Amino acid sequence: MPDIGMIYRFVQLVATLAVSAAVAAFTTPARADALLSRGIGTTSCAGLVADIKPNEGLNDPINLMLYAWVQGYISAANVALLEYDRRHVDMTELTDVNVLHMIREYCKAHPEKKPANALDAYLKTTKKMRAQWQAGTVEWDE
Repeated sequence: MPDIGMIYRFVQLVATLAVSAAVAAFTTPARADALLSRGIGTTSCAGLVADIKPNEGLNDPINLMLYAWVQGYISAANVALLEYDRRHVDMTELTDVNVLHMIREYCKAHPEKKPANALDAYLKTTKKMRAQWQAGTVEWDE
């Protein structure tokens, strides 16, 4: 049976490559290039809010990058929640439209914060679902 750590690293690699390839598939403006190299999660809301264009959906490279980053952030949070108390967030409500509006509205209201703060607020307030999960399933260290 494959090592869970190896599977985790493989999933991270595939996700990173998929986001990079999707962003590169567009004629990437300089702003998207900077976000890709720096990481969208480290960008201030003030620096990001004007670049989020919900009406363009995932056709916009910054929207696509933001949406992929949110999916990864919430997925990682779900693993932590499952390990902590066997609960997780149902990600079906996190459509591209909902995510883009949520982050943009949060960033408008909190320009001094970062997009991760919007997701932390979402994670604190959204309903969690119970799951059958055995704590210690994820081996973080080798």
